[in-house]
Amino acid sequence: MWNRHKKENDKGKGRLLPFFLPEEIITFVTEPYLNLVVGGKKGKPGERLSVEGINPEAVENFIRKKKKLYSPEKYIRGIRNGDITLLSQAITLLESSLPVHQELAGNILAGCLPYAGKSIRVGITGVPGVGKSSFIESLGVQLTENGKKLAVLAIDPSSQKSGGSILGDKTRMERLAASTSAFIRPSPSAGTLGGVASKTRETILLCEAAGFDVIFVETVGVGQSEIAVHSMVDFFLLLMLAGAGDEIQGMKRGIIEMADMILITKADGDNLEAAGKAVREYKASLHLFPVPASGWLPRVKTCSVLENRGVGEVWEEILDYIAFTKSNGYFEKKRKQQARYWFYETLNNGLKQHFYGDEKVKKKISEMENAVMEKEEDPYKAARDILTDYFVG
Repeated sequence: MWNRHKKENDKGKGRLLPFFLPEEIITFVTEPYLNLVVGGKKGKPGERLSVEGINPEAVENFIRKKKKLYSPEKYIRGIRNGDITLLSQAITLLESSLPVHQELAGNILAGCLPYAGKSIRVGITGVPGVGKSSFIESLGVQLTENGKKLAVLAIDPSSQKSGGSILGDKTRMERLAASTSAFIRPSPSAGTLGGVASKTRETILLCEAAGFDVIFVETVGVGQSEIAVHSMVDFFLLLMLAGAGDEIQGMKRGIIEMADMILITKADGDNLEAAGKAVREYKASLHLFPVPASGWLPRVKTCSVLENRGVGEVWEEILDYIAFTKSNGYFEKKRKQQARYWFYETLNNGLKQHFYGDEKVKKKISEMENAVMEKEEDPYKAARDILTDYFVG
């Protein structure tokens, strides 16, 4: 139902706004329109719309509730009790750049930390089109049907205009999203290393505190993200396509050294023979690499989501890896190394934010930037001068 509402001005022209009003209850409304109803356009105080059937106080209350922040204790209790709404809000606070949100998120994270660390963390990456989302959904459905609680942190490419997620994994994992034992959180990469959201590790900790015992981190493509992914997960799974000409060319040393398993996807139909060939070539190439620090020799397997073949075996391999690395002490050693890595990463990010957020620095950079572009200043000397002014004062 679309209602035409009269704007209270001398022209008296009607304006079409998308308010669906069954029995004077708003069931579909967006905040920009609500702001327009309540307070008028920005810069024009006092402008209001006469909306028949809408209680202005109810609208204002809707907006106030939408923006309400709770105490850290309420978020922590909600997360511990498995409240998905409060968990989602807490993750949003983590991802926010607003100081008030960052402070609140820090307190929430500190309160949840004692309850974190008990999940199996799996990083999943691969070339675009390899079928990451299809594989995650297929394996995820199997896990949830067997009593596991699964959180999928799907890192989407960021829109250059809005900064938001482009793909939206919930639309690509309909079956898994329908499960009450699954939580899917698409997050924009926001320009961070290789598409790994800067707050992904903290999000993992919150999900663990909420009782999720398996965490999947799906990343954007293959390229720069492997270091960041590897530094926050226990098991690193690399998905590859057969017959795409990348069997040998794609064997980049750094990627393979971090992979605990290589999985050839879409091994069905006419592609079955090519998948078998790719397995043989990858296995032969793996012998050229030194034994990983974990002592685990990376596996090479095939799977077909279409035929539901080989997907469950991947989870068995992951469990074997976890048992193996726990028995030789590598599992705990790696977690400690990861904590140290993120300690320094957080320090570096904090210094960077504080530096670029300083008003004097902003002004100086703007001045020096023009001077450098016009070749009036040497770029290295200009940068050193700014840093010296910042640290020395």
